[in-house]
Amino acid sequence: MDNQYIDEYLEQDIINIQLNDENSEYIGIRIDKCLSEILNDYSRAYIQKLLDEGNITVNSKVVKSNYKLRAEDSINISIPEPEELEIIPEDIPLDIVYEDDDILIVNKPKGMVVHPAPGHSSGTLVNAIMYHCKDSLSTINGVLRPGIVHRIDMDTTGLLMICKNDVAHRIMSDKFKVHDITRVYTAICYNHFAEPEGTVDKSIARHKVDRKKMAIDPNGRRAVTHYKVVEELSNNFSLIECRLETGRTHQIRVHMASINHPLLGDEVYGPKNKPFKTEGQVLHAGILGFEHPITGEYMEFKAQLPEYFKKVLDKLRK
Repeated sequence: MDNQYIDEYLEQDIINIQLNDENSEYIGIRIDKCLSEILNDYSRAYIQKLLDEGNITVNSKVVKSNYKLRAEDSINISIPEPEELEIIPEDIPLDIVYEDDDILIVNKPKGMVVHPAPGHSSGTLVNAIMYHCKDSLSTINGVLRPGIVHRIDMDTTGLLMICKNDVAHRIMSDKFKVHDITRVYTAICYNHFAEPEGTVDKSIARHKVDRKKMAIDPNGRRAVTHYKVVEELSNNFSLIECRLETGRTHQIRVHMASINHPLLGDEVYGPKNKPFKTEGQVLHAGILGFEHPITGEYMEFKAQLPEYFKKVLDKLRK
């Protein structure tokens, strides 16, 4: 989940969504289902709570959660002042790749949210590391994101760094800002490539209509992804490796979709049909390299592909 995205919503009194040709796929869909997809930082239960409390209107009228949207509907969502979330340490198993007094490297599983947000106050990586690290976590990102210096999407697996003190956090945060970090992802995408490798250098910003999405936007922040083909697979799929030069929200997913190679399983930027039951995009953060914030030693960690990824690969290789 993208923290900037969450803050963007919490800072607004009213969110307006207008149904038109660009989001016509939501016409005829229940409003609670539509909004839980568009406002994907909030759970469907939280959306239903807003509906029940009259904080969501359609054409200025309060509606129930089973209301089916129509063309030209104007939806207004009033987000209440955020309640203080009490983050409880939870004994959730962690796949720890490395740990010392300053940093912790974990291999995040698919489906785990990185930090708490409305509708996701438990079961997150933060709940788990608070239990594991006790009081040894940086405080720079506040009570909801202790130790979190970077994020990956809920349905993306792979390596994440947690900082255990403020000194390490500041140093690593600066390294991420100047792109002084090695981050390599493995993915399966649609279609074979004409060239074995390439670079996508396209700026990214929040989508102007569909607020759950990022989009290519010349006025956005510069984003650069270097990719190479690892293997051509059956059914016109490709196994690729992506090296991030920058780290924008949904960067690989947006960039690959922009060149007609959306990631397999990505229902936001790719086809709606799901040839495999992947529960989101087939994307794995497999390599993380950096200079240690205290010792200055270069360290590089690798995480093997998760089982679900291997199973999809096996099917496509046959």
